[in-house]
Amino acid sequence: MKKSSFLTLLVAIALTACGPKYIINESRDLPNGEWAYNDTLRFTFAIADTLKLYDLFVEIEHAADYPWQNLYTRIYTEFPDGQRLHKPLSLELSDQLGQWQGRCRSDRCTVRIPIQQGAYFNQAGAYAITLEQYMRVNPVPGVQRVALQIVELASTLEN
Repeated sequence: MKKSSFLTLLVAIALTACGPKYIINESRDLPNGEWAYNDTLRFTFAIADTLKLYDLFVEIEHAADYPWQNLYTRIYTEFPDGQRLHKPLSLELSDQLGQWQGRCRSDRCTVRIPIQQGAYFNQAGAYAITLEQYMRVNPVPGVQRVALQIVELASTLEN
């Protein structure tokens, strides 16, 4: 009995050790399942190595009866030197035929959307990424949760 418990523990440790290395994996729940203009979502993280590459994702949990194909947002990036850049970002929640991307269970769907792959941060230090909804409707109904995920890749700029 002890041998099988030990083997199970080793397998569990090995499986968790092989997963992605997240720089940040945080989510924000939206009150009443609505995203209002004044609900800005700020995520902070630190970058130590400017030679590493990263994949950036936004994960959206929305109602299965969300009325649109996408969710327009604005994304702001604040750099360690104080510079702040922003751009509009359309998050596609369904395909051209109206089928939800990601996975759906009963009344909710979750989709993980790559927003930048193979990115690098050219300054070491503290960063902040802020997301705002940028739809023509305020508040946007049916958005329950928004997450930001930044995954460190094995390759670097030198490879």
